[in-house]
Amino acid sequence: MKLIVCLDDKNGMMFNKRRQSRDRVLIENVLELCKGEKLYANEYSSKLFPENSVEIFDDIENVGNEYCFAENFTVKEENIEEIIVYKWNRLYPADTYFNIDLAGWNLTETVDFEGSSHEKITREIYVR
Repeated sequence: MKLIVCLDDKNGMMFNKRRQSRDRVLIENVLELCKGEKLYANEYSSKLFPENSVEIFDDIENVGNEYCFAENFTVKEENIEEIIVYKWNRLYPADTYFNIDLAGWNLTETVDFEGSSHEKITREIYVR
């Protein structure tokens, strides 16, 4: 699986069962990154994307080697071959945190871009 997550400066993902932030340009960047391949999301996250641009999954184990956008659930590290991290470059209130230590992963790409609501968003790609 190619896992996609959005994190704050302390790896926070959600607060009070809601996403910390959202950004239209970030979503466009995710869709461009996944172009030509399936992108999966659960029902909660699918609302961020244009209609018919994501496959909604019932069971994360059925995603296989495709892209998966994750906000409000965790994935077993052994099922992941690539992690795409979008960093908000801010600190938001959080009570749900990313559960994977990236220290054992290889950073292969870093790209900064301006979002619609954030001056700077950083995309990092990690592989095993």
